Amino acid sequence: MRKISVLLFLAWVGFLFYAGIALFTSGFLLTRLELTNHSSCQEPPGPGSLPWGSRGEPGSCWMASRFSRLVLVLIDALRFDFAQPQLSHVSGEPPVSLPFLGKLAFLQRILEIQPYHARLYQSKVDPPTTTMQRLKALTTGSLPTFIDAGSNFASYAIAEDNLVKQLTSTVDSGEWDVLITHFLGVDHCGHKHGPHHPEMAKKLSQMDQVIQGLVERLENDTLLVVTGDHGMTTSGNHGGDSELETSAALFLYSPTALFPSAPPEEPEVIPQISLVPTLALLLGLPIPFGNIGEVIAEVFSEVEDSQPHSSTLAQASALHLNAQQVSRFLHTYSTAAQDLQVKELHRLQNLFSKASADYQRLLQSPQGAEAALQTVITELQQFLRGVRAMCIESWARFSLVRMAGGAALLAATCFLCLLVSQWATSPGFCFRPLLIPMAWGLTGAVVCAGLLATTGLKLDSVVLGAMAAVGSLLPFLWKAWASWGAKRPLAALLPMPGPVLLLLLIRFAGFFSDSFVIAEARAAPFLLISLILLLVAQLHWEGKLLPPKLLTIPRLGFLTPAGPPRHNGTHALGLGVGLLLCIRLAGLFHRCPEETPACSSSPWLSPLASMVGGRAKNVWYGACVGALAALLAAVRLWLRRYGNLKSPEPPVLFVRWGLPLMGLGTAAYWALASGADEAPPRLRALVAGASVMLPRAVAGLAASGLMLLLWRPVTVLVKAAAGAPRTRTVLTPFSGPPTSQADLDYVVPQIYRHMQEEFRGRLERTKSQGPLTVAAYQLGSVYSAAMVTALTLLAFPLLLLHAERISLVFLLLFLQSFLLLHLLAAGIPITTPGPFTVPWQAVSAWAFMATQTFYSTGHQPVFPAIHWHAAFVGVPEGHDFTWLSALLVGANTFASHILFAVGCPLLLLWPFLCESQGPRKRRQPPGNEAEARVRPEEEEEPLMEMRLRDAPHHFNAALLQLGLKYLFVLGIQILACALAASILRRHLMVWKVFAPKFIFEAMGFIVSSVGLCLGIALVMRVDGAVSSWFRQLVLAQQKAGEQSSLVYTGAGSSAREAQSHLLPPCSQDLLASGTSLLYNSKS
Repeated sequence: MRKISVLLFLAWVGFLFYAGIALFTSGFLLTRLELTNHSSCQEPPGPGSLPWGSRGEPGSCWMASRFSRLVLVLIDALRFDFAQPQLSHVSGEPPVSLPFLGKLAFLQRILEIQPYHARLYQSKVDPPTTTMQRLKALTTGSLPTFIDAGSNFASYAIAEDNLVKQLTSTVDSGEWDVLITHFLGVDHCGHKHGPHHPEMAKKLSQMDQVIQGLVERLENDTLLVVTGDHGMTTSGNHGGDSELETSAALFLYSPTALFPSAPPEEPEVIPQISLVPTLALLLGLPIPFGNIGEVIAEVFSEVEDSQPHSSTLAQASALHLNAQQVSRFLHTYSTAAQDLQVKELHRLQNLFSKASADYQRLLQSPQGAEAALQTVITELQQFLRGVRAMCIESWARFSLVRMAGGAALLAATCFLCLLVSQWATSPGFCFRPLLIPMAWGLTGAVVCAGLLATTGLKLDSVVLGAMAAVGSLLPFLWKAWASWGAKRPLAALLPMPGPVLLLLLIRFAGFFSDSFVIAEARAAPFLLISLILLLVAQLHWEGKLLPPKLLTIPRLGFLTPAGPPRHNGTHALGLGVGLLLCIRLAGLFHRCPEETPACSSSPWLSPLASMVGGRAKNVWYGACVGALAALLAAVRLWLRRYGNLKSPEPPVLFVRWGLPLMGLGTAAYWALASGADEAPPRLRALVAGASVMLPRAVAGLAASGLMLLLWRPVTVLVKAAAGAPRTRTVLTPFSGPPTSQADLDYVVPQIYRHMQEEFRGRLERTKSQGPLTVAAYQLGSVYSAAMVTALTLLAFPLLLLHAERISLVFLLLFLQSFLLLHLLAAGIPITTPGPFTVPWQAVSAWAFMATQTFYSTGHQPVFPAIHWHAAFVGVPEGHDFTWLSALLVGANTFASHILFAVGCPLLLLWPFLCESQGPRKRRQPPGNEAEARVRPEEEEEPLMEMRLRDAPHHFNAALLQLGLKYLFVLGIQILACALAASILRRHLMVWKVFAPKFIFEAMGFIVSSVGLCLGIALVMRVDGAVSSWFRQLVLAQQKAGEQSSLVYTGAGSSAREAQSHLLPPCSQDLLASGTSLLYNSKS
């Protein structure tokens, strides 16, 4: 019941955080209202007569169609400069040599040969520059909001009125009318190699051949449109708002003359959504209802002199139709939603009314009114551009009530974590009341849902969840207020040491500065290094590095541990120095933010396939495989060090044979991925198939290992010997026979005591048969072995999602964690029988290291830095498993959060594991003081993690406290991000820095909280399996009816008598059943 209460309470605390995040997000990242209205030919966009030639002609709607067919070529990530020619060398300047320049040579030749038939534009893209949002903009003419970036993998049908729907419902000539192609090769090449790789030049040359083939087959009534949905950064990624990401190419071509004049020297910059109304009117279609784009006016100019109206009137007619459609949308939208600025809306409507009246008046007498028409065109363009600017600003308006409510709920939950983490160590702490607030919250949610359903009100799941969270939180806050009163000082609310509190406050304040957020990749290691130096100083001040008399300084609030030190000064200093060295080495793998142009990103973050030199690639491949082998060897050596490789259990067998297979599969996949482009043509299909199957095989092996670990988590080697004569082992501090009088003085009293006990009949319990001796190895590290095995199994699939050279970072990650755990264990006392606790400095250092590893693996909290290539690992081309792609990219991004959250229980287990590094004085049972004076002083072999089973109540309380402390440290980070985003919501960098940081922190918190619960659940699963193992052993012995005394053997190689009170509660039953049990961590 205690275990279930702990897990449910941690899950409930996570739900409180989730509710606060969701409530804040619903007020901060607002989505605009999507209207279901549709435009049609039967309903003109506004009053007044339609333009000339639009009535009575086949294929015409609001305006007469100029083209009967459309070929739309969408080249994903076609950046604008990809369509530029190779610049000629200018004397005095260095030559420009970029692989992608001049590869679309046919486009440039068409622009030079037929300047009135073709035109190249620089299409300005609205962020976020993700594919789904750009496709939505290219078909609807609307502005996807910031939060829509999360639907980049959920590419469902667009519900709004769009150009494709108008084409399918309006155009029906019996033959093909529209051809739409979407080429993904340029985008994939950018993600895999980057734009400056020779592969990008090859891919652009392929696209140039495709365009040339289309142009040669076009008929006179066909319009060709070649465009990119977005650009890409210098690393090949996209999603943000940098100049390279928001700059795309747009190329228009017609076999007949389309433009009245030659193109300008510098291509015109137009908004991307301007393509939607332009294509609609050129094809004789109604403009989609929600469009706010502006038509490209020059394509509506009259090229032939035989037309009765001037080019200016044709442009004004197209713009007026466009403005009527936008005005109708504004009227409908402002009626359904209240998020548009009222004053600006009235001003724009007045501007449109004036321009529309002037246009209608000029229609009656168009002759000689060129200047007036130009004025009307200017007014209509001002209206359309003003509407777009207003929508961009209005759809970023915030709900301050929800933002404040979400931030308050996050703050209250952080306070709850702080409060209950203190209660968990109190003597009278009880687990059962933890379930009461969850019942309150569930009851409140059901009641609210029932009231909303009966009254017919709209059910908002976010508000309902927030109400349930608040309803379940109030009893705790009331209890805290009632029990606290004025009995305790305010300082007791912050039980953490002063230096740790200072570092957390510095980190909290750093989220309010865009400069610190941008430079967090350097700030996080600095805070971690500062905390490590404080830990070393703490050991020094507590006399664990140097004698205390050499330095007498107050301990700045650090807890003073009891008990002798388990590490000498050189060992602890070596741990600290090694840890600092690992942090510095991991910092070499860094990605520079785009806001710091002077910074150079590490070249080691790119995959090996992007390298040109074969020898350098081979050297790096050898280093990556060496790091992988070192990681496997380190894990196996650690498991062997504590004797966890001798059990015949399935998880141990999997560690012996499954992990090497996973390592071989990973190395083989790296070899194929790095040399896939160099494979012979006849083997490329085989290489492509193997590149898909190998990651799946590694992931399948990892899943199998985890399932085996959950099934049989206790890797205990049991040896039973029945009928053997009873023997006693003499403990000696030397090896071999006695060689001196001092050795004899140490041995003879023990022999005498054993003979005396034998004479008194203490050891002989049965005369008919010999005793049953049961030796149980590996119990001293049973929890840590399961955790380390689980983390290793998780690391392999996560490693596959990263570039090959990130394996060096993973090796540093494991080494860094090992050093930190040992350094923390040096300052954590072991209190028997409890309570057990993990200091705040340990939890804070663990959270800081997770952040530092996030940046060391080449990540940044911005969308352009997402490793999109992870979506294609183990996935065949052309797949439609969008959820799988999202899962792979998420696992790549938050790999450090997953590993550190799952491994968080090691902070509690490791000090007990390190107990084997030094012997402890054996405790004497009460009442045996006289005997203790007679006997020579004995040393007790360490029980290690079995000490946790001495006090199961304190064990579960320690797990609860650890989880709450970790959630608190993560919670104040997401709280700081929420407060910074709300306070600085009108800041220039809110959408570039603060909003992405909040999204990444929120997703990281969700992943970490789930991983934390899974890690604690694994420890509890091992604990339950250990209890079951003890019960089975007792039942088997009771059935055998054998009796003997109880013998204990610790981590050493000698066996000695152990008092019953030193053993875990479940093993006490073995004493009554007469089983001789030997605890060993080595065999």
